[in-house]
Amino acid sequence: MQGKHGHLSREQKQLALRLHARGWRLVDIAKEIGCSAPMVGIMARTGRHLDAKPFGWKPRPGQLTIDEREQIMLGINRGDTFTLIAEQLGRAVSTISREVKRGGGRASYSAWHSHERAREQARRPKPFKLSSGRLLTEVARRLEQLWSPQEIAARLRLDHAADPEMRVSHETIYQSLFIQGRGELRRELARCLRSGRAARKPRGTSDGRGRIPGMVMLSERPAEVDDRAVPGHWEGDLILGEGSRSAVGTLVERSTRLTLLLHLPDGKSAEQVEVAMRATISTLPASLARTITWDQGAEMSKHAVFTTATGIPIYFCDPHSPWQRGSNENTNGLLRQYLPKGTDLSLVSRKQLDAIQDSLNDRPRKTLNYLTPSEKFAELLAPTA
Repeated sequence: MQGKHGHLSREQKQLALRLHARGWRLVDIAKEIGCSAPMVGIMARTGRHLDAKPFGWKPRPGQLTIDEREQIMLGINRGDTFTLIAEQLGRAVSTISREVKRGGGRASYSAWHSHERAREQARRPKPFKLSSGRLLTEVARRLEQLWSPQEIAARLRLDHAADPEMRVSHETIYQSLFIQGRGELRRELARCLRSGRAARKPRGTSDGRGRIPGMVMLSERPAEVDDRAVPGHWEGDLILGEGSRSAVGTLVERSTRLTLLLHLPDGKSAEQVEVAMRATISTLPASLARTITWDQGAEMSKHAVFTTATGIPIYFCDPHSPWQRGSNENTNGLLRQYLPKGTDLSLVSRKQLDAIQDSLNDRPRKTLNYLTPSEKFAELLAPTA
């Protein structure tokens, strides 16, 4: 008979003897450790267990041990609550409830079978979600649109709420891009990740710019602008090209983060910026074009002309205070993924800028609960249509 139950581990036999000492029936012990009732009877009569091989696996620190699982099983048999069992083991109640749920519930929980399952889960190679299929295709497509892994993961949950197979964490996307041996996403897609923002100039340094006549400072801007509850307040700036000889203008709406790009193929003088900005802002309903906040750059020297023509006041940030245009600064950082530093921006066509503008506005934003600026702006346009 020894040979027949020699496959049982030392821990299984020890558990059988402890349960027998507690008065368990042989048939119930046999069901718990996975053998026949006569085998349990032989073990109980002989008391032999040291001749068996050890189970050969120990849980990692923090995981439940076989002794703890035994106490959970005994507590269930006594009718104890999960709270009482958790207190006795010094564990969280949620740990106990999840363990019992994985084991089939109170009516079916088995300490030994749950321990074996935990070992199999620890040993089994986990299937990598981004190995192939629709999910990989969708993640790759959105990376090519320059979305961040966090934006992709959050938006997949919105777009495929009923399909758990189309969800993936941003950590998994990063792993697929960077961990050796996980090359399912093409290596060149790593270039789509946003690079770190360049260091700002130390506060207090001088850039040699003179004061623009007639400036109205940020401190005089209406209070409604600050909480972003009222739409139609914009932040603007230029991003510069190679050698600061070319530029593209950016306007970002504070409540929706919608971006409008100013095409400046012939230069970035104050006259050229004013004309481009007036042409762009005039396409908006008056209720969605209330104010503009800009840096103290020379390109704003014609701000009074713009305000006279459009009725839209321009407010100026304090010197060296880009955080006062936080939405615009963040958007400019995203824009550099499309137009890296050193690009000759005078060669970028209006059609190319439109494509970049659409891409930015169709990109989900964490601050919008992963809706896109286009979606949020459409909500504003609906009542005015």
